[in-house]
Amino acid sequence: MAFSPFKFLQEVRSETAKVTWPTRRETTITTIMVFVMVTLASIFFFFSDMVIRYLVTFLLGVR
Repeated sequence: MAFSPFKFLQEVRSETAKVTWPTRRETTITTIMVFVMVTLASIFFFFSDMVIRYLVTFLLGVR
């Protein structure tokens, strides 16, 4: 089977044309949602870490 760079580039171009690209508004909303979720996750893990640290220090009697 022979490799044809020209045919490959044609196929890449035709596949790229099939892609549904997001609008600027969709990209902005998705980016904001990612930042919100990262913030919520970091707050959750911060408080989870504090609770676990408190329990471990309480159970082991370490200060």
